[in-house]
Amino acid sequence: MEKLVIASHAEFAEHIGKELGVSEYLKIDQERINVFADATLDHQWIHTDPERAKSEGGFGNTIAHGYLTLSILPHLWEQIADIRNIKMMINYGIERLKFNQPVVADSEVRLRVKLTSLADLRGITKCQLNVKLEIKDNPKPAFTGEMIFLYHFA
Repeated sequence: MEKLVIASHAEFAEHIGKELGVSEYLKIDQERINVFADATLDHQWIHTDPERAKSEGGFGNTIAHGYLTLSILPHLWEQIADIRNIKMMINYGIERLKFNQPVVADSEVRLRVKLTSLADLRGITKCQLNVKLEIKDNPKPAFTGEMIFLYHFA
């Protein structure tokens, strides 16, 4: 997969309204879910107890935390775009985030991104991306939303 290379606000602007790409699939296994549970102190059984989740959970297995799926977004975004010539990037916000479908343990997910809008804030590029986390072999995405990043180009 070839990454999109962006090195300036003007280069970003050429892609407004266009799909920027799709990441590789990433497997969300039980170990990753458990590590996230430890990091966030969220050990709810639907995430961490496979036996109980199989018998009581309704999904056939444990499911990933919604915020775990959201937390992998920067990693997957970096597979799609190589943003160069920046001094700093800041996660600025999330709008219209909706968790649509649980990610069952051992599922694979990938990110699909479209550039919604771009603004020049006195030399800082405000980039709004329409994001969709797709689940392999599932027609419904895990989540959809609008991620906002601020890029300080050098």
